[in-house]
Amino acid sequence: MNVTLSATLAANEEIERRRRAGERVLHLAFGEAGLPVHPALRERLIAASEHNGYGPVAGASALREAAAGYWHRRGLPTDPELVVCGPGSKALLYGLLLAIGGDIVLPMPSWVSYAAQADLVGARPLFVPAPPGEGGVPDPEHVVSAVLRARSRGREVRSLLVTLPDNPSGTLASASTVRRIVEVARELDLTIISDEIYRDLVHDPGATGFLSPADLAPERTVITSGLSKSLAIGGWRIGVSRLPSVGLRDRLLAVASEIWSSPAAPVQQAAAYAFTEPAELVRRIDESRRLHGTVARAVHKRFVLAGARVAAPQGGFYLYPHFAGLDFATSADLATHLLDEHGVGVLAGHVFGDDPRALRARVATSLLYGETTEQRLAALGAPDPLELPWISASLDHLSEALTGLYAMRRAPLRHGRVRLAPASVTG
Repeated sequence: MNVTLSATLAANEEIERRRRAGERVLHLAFGEAGLPVHPALRERLIAASEHNGYGPVAGASALREAAAGYWHRRGLPTDPELVVCGPGSKALLYGLLLAIGGDIVLPMPSWVSYAAQADLVGARPLFVPAPPGEGGVPDPEHVVSAVLRARSRGREVRSLLVTLPDNPSGTLASASTVRRIVEVARELDLTIISDEIYRDLVHDPGATGFLSPADLAPERTVITSGLSKSLAIGGWRIGVSRLPSVGLRDRLLAVASEIWSSPAAPVQQAAAYAFTEPAELVRRIDESRRLHGTVARAVHKRFVLAGARVAAPQGGFYLYPHFAGLDFATSADLATHLLDEHGVGVLAGHVFGDDPRALRARVATSLLYGETTEQRLAALGAPDPLELPWISASLDHLSEALTGLYAMRRAPLRHGRVRLAPASVTG
């Protein structure tokens, strides 16, 4: 087993350590939603605090019924008996790897924990690059050859994972790509795990649309989701999954019973309320979606102006720029330089399974909304959050850092980490 502390958590702790020491650091390395808990959710949690029993392994019936209703309203009729809840969708994903077994196909790049969890359960991930501009789904045509080659060597490949919309790129796979990956999964008899934790944060759902593999192949698709991103309650640790069969549900429940027993009872009560989608929480998600999109697009503009190549964000609060033309040996060297020399924290692309030599990094924009609850609420309600002084200052910090970074094309750094880039290299 070769698993270390999660790269996202390690980066967050290091940046917070530097900030406590008085360093000025722009925190773009941690995928937390960066918003306050809605008062209605706090009230429900307080009211449920007397619930101290373990409860059913699958989760409280009220929560499972509410989650089933959530999917039903999105065109996916769901039996509450096929809903399993857990302490975050991350735990559910780990349980699913154990319950399904075998090796798994992952998009490259993909969220850091997918491959780490596969390693923990003794599985080997098959990394397949995503189509250009469509992160989160492994290229369907390459999946076929990768799986057949692995199986010819005796590997038992049983599942395939997609993220809609994607972390780390913030993009959303097209409907045609989703349709083709479903066809491939049928051809190869693969279970599809669809991580849809960011589904409700697609920036322009009317224009972009959203197609889940479960719309096309409900018999082989598991959906995992939760409230950590849409309602900013990551620390509450609550997730839900929609299972395609009783058999897989029972295997997942067996795993859950030995790992987490049951989700926290008070949090389940508050989550049940949230999944019924009352008007005040729908408004909060709408406000969050607008804020995430506005700030992500502003950050995207600054990277493009500096010379980086980066797909436009479509959902969530991530970007995945390629720092074209710079002369670092690895993405880790690039990330270290950005933090040490420019006070900007990002996550290097290699932790997402990317080629370490490719100068790519994940940028999370969701901690730019403010340091206090008051600032974050102001960002939620502002007609133009980019005009708020603390957000404007952060964007200026980023622009200054990128200007300094790309100035290295013209002059080497004094400490010698970077060689003079050839004049023929372009952005």
